[in-house]
Amino acid sequence: MSETHNAIEAVWRIEAPRLIAGLVRIVRDVDLAEELAQDALVAALEQWPEPGVPEKPGAWLMTTAKHRAIDLFRRNERFRQKVEELGRGLEMQEAPGVPDIDAIDDHIGDDLLRLVFIACHPVLSREAKVALTLRLLGGLTTEEIARAFLTPTATVAQRIVRAKRALAEAHVPFEVPSTAELPARLASVLEVIYLIFNEGYSATTGKDWIRPALCEDALRLGRILAGLIPEEPEVHGLVALMEIQASRLRARVGPTGEPILLLDQDRSRWDRLLIQRGLDALRRATELGSPPGPYTLQAAIAACHAQAWTPEETDWERIVALYDALAQIAPSPVIELNRAVAIGMAFGPAAALEIVDELMTVPALGAYHLLPSVRGDLLVKLGRLDEARDEFERAAALTQNARERTLLRDRAATCVQGAVS
Repeated sequence: MSETHNAIEAVWRIEAPRLIAGLVRIVRDVDLAEELAQDALVAALEQWPEPGVPEKPGAWLMTTAKHRAIDLFRRNERFRQKVEELGRGLEMQEAPGVPDIDAIDDHIGDDLLRLVFIACHPVLSREAKVALTLRLLGGLTTEEIARAFLTPTATVAQRIVRAKRALAEAHVPFEVPSTAELPARLASVLEVIYLIFNEGYSATTGKDWIRPALCEDALRLGRILAGLIPEEPEVHGLVALMEIQASRLRARVGPTGEPILLLDQDRSRWDRLLIQRGLDALRRATELGSPPGPYTLQAAIAACHAQAWTPEETDWERIVALYDALAQIAPSPVIELNRAVAIGMAFGPAAALEIVDELMTVPALGAYHLLPSVRGDLLVKLGRLDEARDEFERAAALTQNARERTLLRDRAATCVQGAVS
């Protein structure tokens, strides 16, 4: 690929969300907006190689897409009506150039925010929200999304097509939710972004334990959202959580890609810049004055780990208190399991095992591989190695990630060796 084509690809990743967001406001159709944006990209690939990337590539792409939209509306016999909306300030006979960049940027913040809420609309399934968000706001191709989630390309393509159709059939308004609707809708947006991050941080399937590119995409989306809604504490809480967790990525895998658990990580490899960014975001979340929400509390837990230079320095009692608060506002079996781990570190494995044993009967955790994994770890600490081996083997059978399966089988084998010796 030529240097110019590499530059175009980089520009596209940056400009695509803003371009599509602006076009959605104009044409009020997600599918058509994406088609127009793609047409502008094709034009750039054809026209930029010789003269090079223009000074204001985003403006060039928007102008080109607007001209294409005008042509489409002319063919649909709506030219006169739409030209008034689309063509202000444009010379119809000139080739695409650089319009007034300030005029184009006037709506960018609102447009992006509108697009975030459209892509994560409640009418869509969770899988559809993730695919559409990565496509429209992450700038990823269908193939890249499929590769990231180890899903057939055709499946991802169908999800995106169905998502756009569902939005059209539901007559979803192209606007930011009202004040009354915002909290519920924002929760869905934050969930989708964190789902993307988590799949990168701890891949559910495949041969790799982490997929840093997905973490980067989620972080970028989170930072954009924090800039668009600066007064929402939980947005900053989510950004803080992702920044701090992303700081560990280099230390989470060994030389051959094998998983390295938190307490075994070389903390000198943690990214201190990301940690500082996360702590700054956490401070912004708490300074806004609202009671801490789930993401802010989880970020505070992550901060306890980030501020401990060794595992022994970790303030586990504070982590237990934070999990207690989290369980009050967002109760779930997974939160309770994480709370049990913290209790085990703060007050001993026997206290934690009582909680975990109760969770063994919860149907929602029946196929959750981390439940037997945590139980196995507690049993090892209590010297019950035969039982621990069985738990690790059960966890290995449940996980769909090859790297994690190997780790759990190795832990089971270590239990056998310990029992023999």
